Amino acid sequence: MSNIPSLDLNDFLSNDKTRKDAFVKSVGKAYQEIGFLSLKNHFLSNDNVENLYKQIKCFFDMSSETKSKYEFEGFKGQRGYTSFGKEHAKGKKEGDLKEFWHFGQYLSESDKLKFKYPENPYVNEIPEFNKAGEVTYKALEKTGLFVLRAIALFLELEEDHFDKYVLKGNSILRPIHYPPITKEPDNAVRAAAHGDINLITLLMGAHGKGLQV
Repeated sequence: MSNIPSLDLNDFLSNDKTRKDAFVKSVGKAYQEIGFLSLKNHFLSNDNVENLYKQIKCFFDMSSETKSKYEFEGFKGQRGYTSFGKEHAKGKKEGDLKEFWHFGQYLSESDKLKFKYPENPYVNEIPEFNKAGEVTYKALEKTGLFVLRAIALFLELEEDHFDKYVLKGNSILRPIHYPPITKEPDNAVRAAAHGDINLITLLMGAHGKGLQV
């Protein structure tokens, strides 16, 4: 397998046509041959990332009883908390050994799409958790928009071809916690092999190992 390329989003955002064209070509090649790439100089700052991880840890460190207040059956896991072992990959009966939270789209009260999406639950115990999620969500949404614009150009489409699918779209930001386990249940894994069902996936950098592409 080819090495995963590291690309600079500033090349695409620059006024230099040569740099922009090279970025588009590299993005297209990466997705055709590997389906994955590493991106730097995006819209998510290191401070944002550090604060998000801090707030996420605070949430997952809370008691199961407290976290369960933010698990809503009617949402089908699309917003708020999903407890340990509840999700499982297609074709597997055993639940994945993880718990997670879903942040969703942020819209103004006057936006006509506001009532089509579930609300983001507000975590009263950790006020900063809510703001960190919103800041990160918007930064990643903006980053994804420009990656898709590069893909559109590679496919010889109009640069804004995918904009309508991203702007105010029902995207999800998912922080996942893999708690330590002393005895692994039979046939269960942290996260089973799967293919994402969404248009594009952005993964934040992490220190832990385990991702397979």
